[in-house]
Amino acid sequence: MGWLIFLIIAVAVVASVLWTRKYFRHEIDRAKRINRSNKNQ
Repeated sequence: MGWLIFLIIAVAVVASVLWTRKYFRHEIDRAKRINRSNKNQ
């Protein structure tokens, strides 16, 4: 029973990571660009 709960949690974590990447990709890219430009100064 324990492994089933672990499996459900693992699937939920993977799904949330994929969803976050899909919806916040442009925000993450923008933050990376800002950080890069700050380091270059």
